[in-house]
Amino acid sequence: MSDTSPPVELGPEDAKLVTLARSSRARNGSAEGAAVRDETGRTYVATTVALPSLALTALQAAVAAAVSSGAESLEAAVVVTAATVPSGADTSVAADLKAATLITAAPDGTTTSIVRA
Repeated sequence: MSDTSPPVELGPEDAKLVTLARSSRARNGSAEGAAVRDETGRTYVATTVALPSLALTALQAAVAAAVSSGAESLEAAVVVTAATVPSGADTSVAADLKAATLITAAPDGTTTSIVRA
């Protein structure tokens, strides 16, 4: 995956993922929210999991939901977080499912980075 400049405006499908991730993050009061779209167009949303026996980033949780539902690859993945670039864990899990695009957005929905395969 290689970094490119953040787009001024996302396409409607990617913008929808940002909205879903932001909503999930806000609803659960989580540090991060994530949404992914698989190769068939199905969407999965998750937030950070922080339990004594299990810790997942929001993107790891969304990818786990997608994989457990039969997804084999991702068209796009979005993480809404205070960080300006994806974490190493998020980059790795996106690469595992050959995500075509990994977008990081601020809590207000502003795109802060985009990584394309």
